[in-house]
Amino acid sequence: MNARNGEKLGWIGGWLGGFLWVAILAVVFLFQGRTVAAITGVCLAGIATGVIFRVAPWRFPDAPYWKLLLPLYVLLAISAAWAFLAFGTPREAGLSWWSLFMILPLLTPFGSLGRRRWIDGDLPEKR
Repeated sequence: MNARNGEKLGWIGGWLGGFLWVAILAVVFLFQGRTVAAITGVCLAGIATGVIFRVAPWRFPDAPYWKLLLPLYVLLAISAAWAFLAFGTPREAGLSWWSLFMILPLLTPFGSLGRRRWIDGDLPEKR
């Protein structure tokens, strides 16, 4: 059994959990009769699921993590924009430009992981 199965499960489960709110919100919109918002939400959740598996670090062991995280973060930003547009505007949701500073902690993986690669964690001298 591969010793890195926990890391694989963490990548898949963590990102699927990170996009679960999109699927749930799409179901809510469906029950509210907002079909366009529901369909676009399901499409976003489906695309995110595909990208999660497509850019998995074990598929590209030499790629730095920041390159693998970038498409997922872009999808996360698109999902947030979708939610705001489906509900109205960010101002109607009680947010302002200052609220953007609240998302800065989401960017910490770019600094903490940055140049690391999947292959870096599997070197014999690090075991």
